[in-house]
Amino acid sequence: MASDGGRITAARRPLDVVAGRYRIEARLGRGGMGTVWRATDELLRRHVAVKELHLPDPAVDEARAVNHRERALREARSVAGIRHPHVVVVHDVVEQDGRPWIVMELVDGRSLADVLREDGPRDPREAARICAAVAGALRAAHEHGVMHRDVKPANVLIERASGRVVLTDFGIARVPGSATISETGAFVGSPEYTAPERMSGCGAGPESDLWSLGALLCAAVDGRSPFHRESIGEIVHAVAIDEITPPAAVGPLRPVVERLLDRDPGRRMAAAEVQTVLTAYAEAGIEPAAPHPTPPAGPTPAPASHHARSKASLAMLALGVAALAVIAGATAGLVATRGDTALGPTAAPSISGPPADGASPSLAPPKAAPHPLPSGFRTITDPSGFSVALPSGYVRDLQPPRVYYWSPDHAFRWGERTQGADPRSPYAVLRAQDLASRGPGTIYPGYRDGIITTTVQDGHPAALWEFTYDGFPTGGGPRRTFDLCWIQNGHMYDIWLSSPIPRTESARQVFDQSRSTFRLAE
Repeated sequence: MASDGGRITAARRPLDVVAGRYRIEARLGRGGMGTVWRATDELLRRHVAVKELHLPDPAVDEARAVNHRERALREARSVAGIRHPHVVVVHDVVEQDGRPWIVMELVDGRSLADVLREDGPRDPREAARICAAVAGALRAAHEHGVMHRDVKPANVLIERASGRVVLTDFGIARVPGSATISETGAFVGSPEYTAPERMSGCGAGPESDLWSLGALLCAAVDGRSPFHRESIGEIVHAVAIDEITPPAAVGPLRPVVERLLDRDPGRRMAAAEVQTVLTAYAEAGIEPAAPHPTPPAGPTPAPASHHARSKASLAMLALGVAALAVIAGATAGLVATRGDTALGPTAAPSISGPPADGASPSLAPPKAAPHPLPSGFRTITDPSGFSVALPSGYVRDLQPPRVYYWSPDHAFRWGERTQGADPRSPYAVLRAQDLASRGPGTIYPGYRDGIITTTVQDGHPAALWEFTYDGFPTGGGPRRTFDLCWIQNGHMYDIWLSSPIPRTESARQVFDQSRSTFRLAE
C-alpha cells in the first residue's frame, strides 16, 4: 500500500498495537472495504501497511459478521499466495478483537490516480511500461484462479525511488471456491473500469480484468477512462452500447486498446500477450501491429437493428444500473551466459504466439546511445575483441568462455559470451531455456513470469528474454532478469542481466546502454 509523505492523515486509533507487534502510526487511506494504516512491525523493525477490514456490527447481525470475517480471511490468504514483483506483498493476516487485519508491504510512492491528477497524463511508452507490469500481475493472479475485479488507477502504485509498479487492493477479488467480501448479489467495483459482462450480472472471468486494463491504459495516456460520464446511467450506456472510441492520446497503442475493449470477452487479448506487446513498445519502441480480422466460423447471422441491440443491452444491464446507483457512492548482476543447462522440454511455454524459426523479427532495437555517454559511463575495449559502455569502476573477470565485468561493490555483473555457430534461431535458443527453467534442477529456482520477444541487435536477428526467479544461492531475494541473444558474423552472442526486484529499473538502464553500445572489433 502507498505512503505519500505529507499526504498521510494523522489519525491515531484508540487501538495502538495490532496482534501484539504492529504499532499503528497514521492513516494512509480509507475505502469501502477498509481503512489502511501505516504501522511499524516491532518484531522485524520495518514499516508496513495494515488494512483494517470493515465488517458488519456483530451486535446487529452476528451470523453475518462471522460469515464476512471468514470470507475475508480466506480471500486474503489466497491472495497472499501470489508471488509476483508487481503484486503487493501480503506479509500476514491476523485477528484482533474478532476483526481481520491484513499486513502488507508499504510502498513508498503514489497511486497512478495521484500521478495523473498531480502530474498529468503519461506518454505512451511510460503508460505501456505501467500497464505491462499490471498485465504481469493479472497474469500471476489468474494463474492462481484469482480475479482482481477492481483494476483502476487508484489501485496501481508507483514506487518513488525505483518506478516499480504494484497492483494492490484485492479487496473485492474473487478466488476459487469461495464467495467474496462483497455482499452476495451486489455489484462492487468502479463502473468506468468494469467490463460489460460484469455489469450485466453474467459470468465474469479473467477476461473482465483485461477489459479494465484496456480502460486503465486509456486513462494513463488521457487522464481519464474512455467511459467517464456525468451519471451512472450514462456510464453504463457507454460501456454497453455506445461506440467505443479510444482517445487520440493512445497513439500507437490503439491496436492493444481495441483488442482489450472488445465487448466479446473471447476476442480480448490474453494477459501474457498484452505484457509481451507493451513491454516491447516500452523498452524498444516497437509499435503493436494492427490485428488481422478473423472470419466467422459459420454463417453470419442477420444483424439486429441498433434499436433492438440497444433495448436488449439495456434490459440486460438493468440490474447492474440499480446496483451501481447504490454502490457509487541489495545486489544486482549483469552477465553473459548460455548453453550450460540441459534444454529438453519439460513444460508448456507460457508465451503466446511464438514465431517460426527464421521468421522476420517483429521488434527493433533501442535507439543508439546518445553521444557523449551518460554521466558515469565509460567505453571499455576488451582484449577478446569487443567494446561496450559500462558505468565507471567495473573490473574485468575472465572465466573462459565468458568475460565478466563486476562493479566495485559487485552490485552489477556484465558479461559477453560467444557460442560459435548455432543452427537455431535466437528465439528458439531462448525458448528452449524457458522450457528448461520450468523443470526440476533448473539453475533459476522459482522461475516465473517468462516473456520472450523477437528483436534485432545492431541489425542482426535477436531475441530478448525477461523473467523472474528467486535469486542466487547466496541469497539476496527475488531477481528480475534480462537476457539478449543474437547472431552476428555466423556466431551467437549473449548478454544476461539480473537485478533485485527493487532495482529493476536501474538495471534496465545499464542493460539498454550496454546493448546499444556493444560493438565487435573490426
